[in-house]
Amino acid sequence: MKRDQNIKNDLIIRTLMGEAVERTPVWMMRQAGRYLPEYIALRNKYSFFERCQNPELACEITLQPVDIVGVDAAILFSDILVVPQAMGLEVQLIEKQGPLLPDPIKTAKDLERVRVADVDETLSYVFDAIKLIKQELNGRVPLIGFAGAPWTLLCYMVQGKGSKTFDEAKAFCYQQPEVAHQLLQMITDTTIAYLKGQVAAGADTLQIFDSWGGLLSKQDFETYSLYYIRQIVAALKDEVPTIVFAKGAWGSLKEMADTGAHGLGIDWCIEPHMARQFAGADITLQGNFDPAKLLSPIPVIEKEVTAMLKAFGPGRHIANLGHGILPNVPVDHAKAFVDTVKNFRHA
Repeated sequence: MKRDQNIKNDLIIRTLMGEAVERTPVWMMRQAGRYLPEYIALRNKYSFFERCQNPELACEITLQPVDIVGVDAAILFSDILVVPQAMGLEVQLIEKQGPLLPDPIKTAKDLERVRVADVDETLSYVFDAIKLIKQELNGRVPLIGFAGAPWTLLCYMVQGKGSKTFDEAKAFCYQQPEVAHQLLQMITDTTIAYLKGQVAAGADTLQIFDSWGGLLSKQDFETYSLYYIRQIVAALKDEVPTIVFAKGAWGSLKEMADTGAHGLGIDWCIEPHMARQFAGADITLQGNFDPAKLLSPIPVIEKEVTAMLKAFGPGRHIANLGHGILPNVPVDHAKAFVDTVKNFRHA
C-alpha cells in the first residue's frame, strides 16, 4: 500500500490502518466551504465550477480549514457531480438551490448520451489540483480524495435534481432494472478510474459518499448500491486506505465492513456501541456528531463532543460529523469541535 512517508501528522492514516495513536484524529465533512468567510469571498467572485475546475482555487479552498480550523486532514474541494459531467451529462449548480441536470436519464435510449469517461481527458483538472494541494500542504496533514457512490450519482442523473425521496430514481431502478444496472456499472467503471487517478496524483486516502444509501431497503441497498461500492473498494483498498460513508444505511454496516474498506462513516442516528457491534472490531468508525449541534453554545459543544469521544472509546475512531457542516455554523464553533477532540485523551 502506498504511504507518503513525509506526512508529519498521519494520525488519520494510522487510525484507518488500525495502528495505535496518541489521540483521536478529527476532520469535518464539507469542511472546505460554505461556513468560512474566506470561502464565501471566493464564492462571490467565481462560479461553482470555476472554483472546482481551477486547480489554484481548488487548492486554496482545500487548505482553508487546515489553516483556519486546524483539522487533521485536508479533503479535496470538488463535487461528486463532476463524474456525471465527465460522463456527458450537463450539470448546473445553482447557489442556494443545489444541482440541476436539465436532461436526465429516463430510458435505455438515453444511455447513448453517456459514456464511461476518459478521466485523463475530462477530469485532469482534479488531478492537477491534487498535485498542487500536496505540494502546498508540504506534508502537514494527509489529503483525502473522494467520489460519490454509484447509487447516489444515479439518483441525480435520473431525478435531474436534489430530492428528499428520489422516488423517480427508485422507480427507474424498479421499472427498468437492466438499464439501471447498465448505468450503475458505467458510473462504477468511471469512478474506479477517477479514484485511481486521484491516488496517482497524490491522494493519501479516499472516501466514497453514498448520501442517499439510506433511502433503500437493506436488500435494495445490496442490489443497487453495495454491489457497486464493493467493486470500487476492491479496486482501491490495496492502494490507499478507503472509507465508505452511506448515510442512513447503518442496517448494512456489517456488509459494508466486509467490503474490505478500512473505515466506515456513520451518522448521528446510530449509537457508537451499536455501530461497533454491527461493524465488528476490525474497522475504523468515523463520525458521528450531529452537524446541527454545532449551533449550540460552545460549552455545550465541548461537553457533547467529549461524551461522543468517550462513547467511541480509544482506538479505531476518527471524530467527524454525521454529515456535512451546515453553512450557518460559526467558525469558532467549528474550531471548538476540532479543539475539543484534539485536547481529549482517553484515560
